[in-house]
Amino acid sequence: MNKYWENISGQIKTKEILDSFFEIRRVPHAFIFCGSDGIGKFNTALQYCKVLYSQFDKEIRDNALKKISSLQEPFIKYIFPMPRGKGESGDDSSVDKLTKDQLLSIQSEIQNKISNPYYKIDLENANTIKISNIREIKKFMTTSYVEIPNRFIIIDDAHLMNEQSQNALLKSLEEPPEGVFFFLITSNKDKLLATIQSRCWIIDFEPLNNTEIESILAKYFQVDEEKAKKVALFSEGSVQSAISLLHNNLNEILVNIISILRYSLAKRYYSAIKELNNSLTNQSSDDLKLIIKLIKIWLNDAVKNRFALTNFYFLEFIETLEKFNQKFVDVNIDLLYDRLSFLEESCDRNLNLNVLALNLIFEIGALTIRK
Repeated sequence: MNKYWENISGQIKTKEILDSFFEIRRVPHAFIFCGSDGIGKFNTALQYCKVLYSQFDKEIRDNALKKISSLQEPFIKYIFPMPRGKGESGDDSSVDKLTKDQLLSIQSEIQNKISNPYYKIDLENANTIKISNIREIKKFMTTSYVEIPNRFIIIDDAHLMNEQSQNALLKSLEEPPEGVFFFLITSNKDKLLATIQSRCWIIDFEPLNNTEIESILAKYFQVDEEKAKKVALFSEGSVQSAISLLHNNLNEILVNIISILRYSLAKRYYSAIKELNNSLTNQSSDDLKLIIKLIKIWLNDAVKNRFALTNFYFLEFIETLEKFNQKFVDVNIDLLYDRLSFLEESCDRNLNLNVLALNLIFEIGALTIRK
């Protein structure tokens, strides 16, 4: 297996697929890398760019590796969601109407990404990939660089392209020049047009295991071993989830989860809502999604306890699991789990946060009614 894969944790199956393309010299011109955030999709794309240069002589290869690592054009065109400038129109470039502060922020975030391929770019009001970014791809593709055999276009959060942007991209995907490769990185490929999907080789990435998460947290985020071990347990295979748990103080959140469950099951809804609001650090849908995920994990533990299984996530709260199963022996946990999964998905639909929070509390409270 190519040496550049050593820089990627996990994803053995993906690396084998990509290696097989390289070995037979039939690499597709476009890929969709899909799976949850924080599992190494971007890093895999970056390392594969290096793999594709390993066939060239040392001078070409060494120059390319340096430029790829620093996301430099014309080797790499890196596209990601950016804010819109005041009065920006479709005729403006992606940066024409941005303020100096916005431009500095973008430069800073790109540097963070260069230093840490698992870093998630975070820009204020950047919730879409602009048509101007996609139009820049055409110029990138049509400019000839005889001395550069391979060039790459990486589109991060590709599902955040609107229909206009996707249609513009479709034209570039149809007949790219020789040596130009696309990597569309997404956590939701179903938001991409079927016509785009049909022109790409789709690879599904797997969640990372706890050991892999711990290793990445230590190497790229300088998290100490004890904290890394605990957050990895609750991360569901995602570095981004682990980082979110660290930022939100996991120990405190777990205590709050138990209180939310107790108050909700006791129909003390005012206290439950108050506890939930205290847990929503940034009052955002992402915070609520995190709370819902952790409650679902607690429900899984309750099912394990019901069937005398072990390996609990909420091990330090084992008494609450036992008391719950003693008191509510016949409740339908599966139905509540499904309803919470629906609420979790609803957090991505820009619905009112207070309404979603109330629904969460009432769904838990209704658990004892559903037999």
